[in-house]
Amino acid sequence: MVVTRFAPSPTGHMHVGNLRTALHNWLWARHHGGRFLLRLDDTDLERSKEEYAAGIRADLAWLGLHPDSETKQSDRFALYEEHFAHLAAAGRVYPCYESAQELDLKRKIQLGRGLPPVYDRAALHLTDAEKAAFEAEGIKPHWRFLLDHDALIGWTDLIRGEQHFDPKLLSDPVIRRADGSWLYMLPSVIDDIDMGITHVVRGEDHVSNTATQIQMFTALGAQPPVFAHEALLVGTEGKLSKRLGSLGISTFREAGLEPVSLIALLARIGTSDPVIPVTDAAPLIETFDFARFGRAPARFDEQELETLNQKIVHLLDYDAVRNRLPTGMTEEAWITIRPNIEKVAQAADWWTVVTGPLTIPSVADEDRAFLKQAMESLADLTFDADIWRNWTGALKESSGRKGKALFLPLRRALTGADHGPDMSHLLPLIGRERALERLRAAQS
Repeated sequence: MVVTRFAPSPTGHMHVGNLRTALHNWLWARHHGGRFLLRLDDTDLERSKEEYAAGIRADLAWLGLHPDSETKQSDRFALYEEHFAHLAAAGRVYPCYESAQELDLKRKIQLGRGLPPVYDRAALHLTDAEKAAFEAEGIKPHWRFLLDHDALIGWTDLIRGEQHFDPKLLSDPVIRRADGSWLYMLPSVIDDIDMGITHVVRGEDHVSNTATQIQMFTALGAQPPVFAHEALLVGTEGKLSKRLGSLGISTFREAGLEPVSLIALLARIGTSDPVIPVTDAAPLIETFDFARFGRAPARFDEQELETLNQKIVHLLDYDAVRNRLPTGMTEEAWITIRPNIEKVAQAADWWTVVTGPLTIPSVADEDRAFLKQAMESLADLTFDADIWRNWTGALKESSGRKGKALFLPLRRALTGADHGPDMSHLLPLIGRERALERLRAAQS
């Protein structure tokens, strides 16, 4: 069974880049009938907050990306200790005593000599006495994972294809800080093994992390999962703007966007498939395939999102929105109003046009007599589904008006606007009495 995971750190709000990662993990799992897990990587106990964790859950729920289970790394420290002890006994982790300043100086020297800034493994050559001296001075070690320099690292990435790394060109990664707290690298591997993760989907900025983590999987006696590293998300200006990078998903929700519009856009940008308006995720799940992804950055355009959202709103049936519509608004009204709105919340404005009260704009002198004639004509006609066609047809004959001169004064008097839903559908919703009242008010 395919098992994926979304593993955010609850140290801030979800933004579109996080959402894209979550969505693609969810789509891949659902496409294969597998499981999608939420893992909160909260090993940074100082910065991790429950309010952010709650926000992540709320965002995923709003989008319909419901995880099959949830875990927190902060509940799993005993498991990390167990595997850490195993690696230490096997000589695959080792203590280091350099300060951040000393490590920075080493990197600068290497770069100045034209060498890659790779850790020199000086700590491996410390004697027990030297280590004891550091400890006596109160210097606690941070810990690194010892890469196997004799084994070239390679994997077949679902997006990037064949990947190869020479471990000699990689620094032994720090896995634990001097205060005992964990960094991302090792706990993530331990959790992926324990949770049976089969596919890890993440950004291409993690490619070098994957190289080192593959050796961690091997050191722990596990088969590495399949990896898919996506090109990063960028904005219209060529990079993910600071605004977009910090824009919480709740912002889109508060703006009245349909969650499926975000899903439809983020599922397809960066692929060879067109972005299409859909009212549910089923067609996106059916066609989702990492083979369709390119290496070029995926461009996120807020205007494209707005346009897509409008197209989706125009496809939504009454049952999908009825709980968000004004009291009394019928299916007939929704179908009439739907083509003229960009967001579902805007239906309330047009329902006010139907039910009133309504402010009628001032009427030109040459139109007053016409509106009086229109009111008298309307009072004598059968008010049915064809009322607009019959009424305007009669007025055309009796007044000699046509086109804009015929229709615009009537629309303004009945709706207070120059544009809007088809009057042949809107007038029956307004009803005879309200229509006559508005025509009378427009003449005063």
